[in-house]
Formats: sequence, C-alpha cells, structure tokens
Amino acid sequence: MKKRIFACTMSALLFAITCRADDKEKEEDRLKNAGTALSEILNIPDDIPQDLLDKADCVVVFPSVLKAAFVVGASYGRGAMTCRRGGNFNGPWGAPSMMALEGGSVGFQIGGQATDFVLLVMNDRGANGILSSKVKLGGDASVAAGPVGRNATAETDVSMRAQILSYSRARGLFAGVSLEGSTIRPDNDANERIYGEKISAKDIVIVHETRVPGAAEGFISTLNAKTPKHKS
Repeated sequence: MKKRIFACTMSALLFAITCRADDKEKEEDRLKNAGTALSEILNIPDDIPQDLLDKADCVVVFPSVLKAAFVVGASYGRGAMTCRRGGNFNGPWGAPSMMALEGGSVGFQIGGQATDFVLLVMNDRGANGILSSKVKLGGDASVAAGPVGRNATAETDVSMRAQILSYSRARGLFAGVSLEGSTIRPDNDANERIYGEKISAKDIVIVHETRVPGAAEGFISTLNAKTPKHKS
C-alpha cells in the first residue's frame, strides 16, 4: 500500500514538473515570436517612422493575435513589453515583461487571419500605467493609429497627443490601427514561468536590473540595433 502511495505521489510530482516545463517553453516561444515579428516589421520598406521609434520609451509586441480570440471574449493575445533602461528611459533596452491584450472591438476586418501588433509607448506615464495594472486603451491611456512610412514625421497632432501608438501587420499589409476599447495588462503568471519567481512587471522592466532571458535576446537585440539611443 505504501509503495503504491509513493508511486502515485512520484507520478503526480513528475507530471507537475513536466507541465511547468511545457508552460515555460510556450512562454519562451512567445518571446521568440515577438522578436521575429518585430524584426520583420522593422525591415518593411514603409514601416514605423524612425523618429517615432527613437522617441518611444517602450515597445510592446503581440505576435499572431487571432480575431476569434476577441470575438468570443474567452481568449486574448499574448506578447511582451520592453523599455529603455534608466530613470529617463535613455539606456539600452532591458528585460521584457510578458503582457496580455484583451477584448474590445479591435476593428478586425481580415477574417481569421493572424495579426501582429506593435505598440509604441511614448512617455513614462503610459509605461508606468501599463506595467502597474490593467489599462483600457482610449480610456486610461490615450491611443492612436500610428503614422506609417520612413518619411513620416513624429511632429503630428496624433503623435504628439497619444501616449500609445499602435500598428498591425496581417496578410503582408502593415498599417496604423486603432486599438481603442481593448485592454492591456501584465501577464504575471507568464512572468513567473519565464523568470522562475514572482516578480512584478514594473520590477522586471524598470526597477530591477533583471537579466534578459535567452528567448528574448532576438527581441532586445533588434531594438538595440534599430534604435540604440532615445531621442526626446
């Protein structure tokens, strides 16, 4: 009887360890996919204007978000957010926090096609709000469809007013898109799986000198190459 109980206990323990390992691998895949999507988008001829990218404090990427997730309201897009290090967001890009994008009438008109989203967070108020709690885009934080094209300027009314500028890519088409009505929040469970401890999104991204996970190296290196210096 004791042997049977011991065997059952060991089986349950091994199952739990395997599940945790699988969950961590899924989060690592999301980080890798975020890096791949960002690299591809920033290599599009008419992509995010360079001066806007240089003015951004933080960047959020949600790779392969499906319309169905928003239609049924039971799922959401998952991705990652990184900010420039330093008190004035003037250092190199740091360790990312896992993030979740939920709900809202996101204005999908592309069927069930997966869509990549890139959000530029343009000031510290927007960054601190997103990293602290759930934020409603267009309510708690101002959001606007970002201008597209290398020659577009950051000195537009939209760019100057919005805390967050949002972009989408689907079926090879890249454009600014409004995410007003959606919510964005830290994915704390995913952060625990990635970093192996309970640590807040704000501590990961801003407060602590958290080490960049191996799965996020492509994501961070792309930004350090494309926009190494903050230009306020």
